[in-house]
Amino acid sequence: MNEEKEGKAKIGFFQKVWDSITKIEKYPDMAAEGLGRAFTYLCKVVAILAIVLCLGMMYQTYQMLQEGIEYLQNEFPEFSYKDGVLNVSSDQPLTISEDNSYVGKTIIDTNTEDQQTENQYINEIEKSGSGMIILKDKVILKNGSIAGTINYNYSELLGQMGITEFTKQSVIDYVNSSQVISLYISVFITIFVYSFMMYLLTTLSNVVFLSIFGYLTTWIARIKMRFVAVFNMSIYALTLSIFLNMLYIAVNIFIDFNMEYFQVMYIAVSAIYLVAAIFLLKTEFMKQQVELMKIAEAQEIVRKEMEEKDRQEKQEQEKKERQKKDKEEEKKQEKKDKEDKNKKDNNVDGGEEPADAY
Repeated sequence: MNEEKEGKAKIGFFQKVWDSITKIEKYPDMAAEGLGRAFTYLCKVVAILAIVLCLGMMYQTYQMLQEGIEYLQNEFPEFSYKDGVLNVSSDQPLTISEDNSYVGKTIIDTNTEDQQTENQYINEIEKSGSGMIILKDKVILKNGSIAGTINYNYSELLGQMGITEFTKQSVIDYVNSSQVISLYISVFITIFVYSFMMYLLTTLSNVVFLSIFGYLTTWIARIKMRFVAVFNMSIYALTLSIFLNMLYIAVNIFIDFNMEYFQVMYIAVSAIYLVAAIFLLKTEFMKQQVELMKIAEAQEIVRKEMEEKDRQEKQEQEKKERQKKDKEEEKKQEKKDKEDKNKKDNNVDGGEEPADAY
């Protein structure tokens, strides 16, 4: 028994990924390992998803820098940055269409401080599917593979790299130097931390939703399961959906591809996996019940046969005891008859001697 438990505990992460996608019947066993292992598995899967997103963002950043440096040199007005504030020498907002920008529609306005105008810019890039808004104190990114937008404050993002000020020419010189590698590393770490937390919270909310749905399914299936077991199974049921999301992100890195009902499909696939696992568990439970009934019937037959055998053995034993008792009685009777005969013979012999003597 201990060897079996140790064997299950040694199942690798990638084996669990494979089992979660191809072997639904393994869900109960994996769920039985506990909430801690299930949550650790979820964190690893989300970390892979975050890394895929980071690599995509890094690739887009590289392309953006290559396109941007050419645009800066030839067409972009002078600008400067100091102490968290970016200033572009332009009285009017600058707009770069998605056809001329790798990151999508780009809006540059370092003069506005109006929240309503900022929301209007966000609506414009959301309609485009992806894009970037450059404001005086932050940059807002929108990617077609994620919901909502990502905000980065210059003071936080650039402060981590020790950058407090720069000009147009210094940026051009920096991008063309080997020092730009530190920028890629900083961007990677920042995006990874943010995307990991965002995807983890989003995935956990999906797990809770699936768990409630799965728990209601157990009532319909009339199978008793603890909520934590359903919760663990929901984590594994999300595996395929998460990896499909990775594929969706990877496609969006190279192609501006938007699937309108992807989130619906994301939940639907996970729900199908979870329901299938629950009903498969019910089927296995019913099979076990049938087997137990067969075993009980076999045990009852064996019990009756044993009782009949014991009864026959008891009767045989009683018969032998009676026969033994009868033989003992016969021997006693024979012995008694012999003693009576001897006594009679002795009496006869003793009675004739006096008569002869006389």
